[in-house]
Amino acid sequence: MMRAETKSPRALALELLLRCEAAGQYANLALDSALGRERDMSAVDRSLCTALFYSVIEHRITLDYIINGRSSIAPAAIEQRVRMILRMGLVQLLYFDRIPDHAAIHEAVELTPKRSKGFVNAVLRSFCRDGKRVDYPDGKAEPVRYLSVRYSVPDPLAESFVRGYGFARAESIFAAFEKVGGVTVRVNTQRYTREAFITKFGGVAAKIAPNGVRFDDLSAVSAALEAGDCFVQDEASQICVEALGAREHERVLDLCAAPGSKSFGAALCMQNTGEVKSFDLHENKISLIRRGAKKLGLSNITAAAADARNADPEALGQFDRVICDVPCSGYGVLAKKPDIRYKDFSLAVGLLPVQAAILESASRLVSVGGVLVYSTCTLLPDENEEQINAFLSRHPEFEIEAFTVGETAFEGMVTLAPDTHGTDGFFIAKLKRITRNGKS
Repeated sequence: MMRAETKSPRALALELLLRCEAAGQYANLALDSALGRERDMSAVDRSLCTALFYSVIEHRITLDYIINGRSSIAPAAIEQRVRMILRMGLVQLLYFDRIPDHAAIHEAVELTPKRSKGFVNAVLRSFCRDGKRVDYPDGKAEPVRYLSVRYSVPDPLAESFVRGYGFARAESIFAAFEKVGGVTVRVNTQRYTREAFITKFGGVAAKIAPNGVRFDDLSAVSAALEAGDCFVQDEASQICVEALGAREHERVLDLCAAPGSKSFGAALCMQNTGEVKSFDLHENKISLIRRGAKKLGLSNITAAAADARNADPEALGQFDRVICDVPCSGYGVLAKKPDIRYKDFSLAVGLLPVQAAILESASRLVSVGGVLVYSTCTLLPDENEEQINAFLSRHPEFEIEAFTVGETAFEGMVTLAPDTHGTDGFFIAKLKRITRNGKS
């Protein structure tokens, strides 16, 4: 039986982009599945396909703004395949340094149906002739529209950031997302110190997290990951685990644990002693936690499926430390998951009662003198500070507790952001239970 001919990286990227847009597939899953089928595709072509795929998704609003402004036909009349080819051509012209302009244009025209080749060629060449100039909306007159077009975020998201942070800071955050790159791992300190790990595998020490190491990509550390010498965890998430402050022989509960990195980090802080109970709502994700713990050699973790909104009556006040990294809108990880920006913004509102319910449930499980950490990977204040402030107004038995990670001191409720900390957008609140039910 003859094997199907390997697709060109551009043809595969085009196919995937059209499929994701039509069917609403998760970008990472669609790409992984497609590359898995293209077994003969070279590493260079895989890299190009991946870069094209994610770059078009990340910059879609900007690209469409350019296309609509330069099209000789009504924007609504441009066929979807042709529009996607134009997006791919423009993204190479604007954001890819190593692809010559003539090559990007030629390959785009080659992908285009015959009836539209002249149109695609004209749009791309006129853009190059004009010095690849983009006339963005006026930031003073139309701040939300400017941010939307310049940083390719939907209007509601841009408006929310302006409302929460002001225009200048919102732009600073969106600009920083474009610069966040590489990947961070957490060293398995049962086997290596960070210094010894870097000596063997390379990488650069994370700025704040004491056991984090940054790499440009995972290729240099793939063997270490497979051996369980480290695991992928963004620095912001590592800071969250350090805030928890788990110690040897304690009882720790991770209520929204999958895929398990916070549980693993806590278990390592405890020197593989005590007990870490890891729960997640979805049964199919529990195996990820168990496999990860086994690979890392961590025997103090047990994992099971449970609804974090429903506290176990037999476990009330039984844990020294509880962490709830609640379901959230995800608007702090735009750099890693560019398709998140196009989610229905109204869905974030529906998460607020779920977050509040998990926080309430988690608080009932913390012992007097124990610690509760609430975290999200979003930058929307109503999912972060506002949730904590509302919780504290109902629960005088808890108070904010400051913490230190490495040499960096935090006030106890902190929003990490790419422009200030060089991390994903992430919120952490560390709360200490000082009394039981508001009474000493």
